[in-house]
Amino acid sequence: MSYSVKWQRKVLEDLEKLPMVVSKRIVRKVNSITEQPEHFLEKLVGDPGYKLRVGDYRIIIDVVTSEKVLAIRVIGHRRNVYERNL
Repeated sequence: MSYSVKWQRKVLEDLEKLPMVVSKRIVRKVNSITEQPEHFLEKLVGDPGYKLRVGDYRIIIDVVTSEKVLAIRVIGHRRNVYERNL
């Protein structure tokens, strides 16, 4: 059974600020991992979330296994996404 994706409002606002090519690539990548997210996600150290790499951008995702939900928490450039995650 595949996971559903839950986008937070702030994440959608950040996604709209990115170039169209980058935002489409991020959405396509997130939608492509719904069947087996554990194969693509990497656990964050000192944080309950996971990261997904898309070029120079990182997506911080909370996985709710009991509800089969991927909750997108933060999207940003790799140089500052972890600072914004705090």
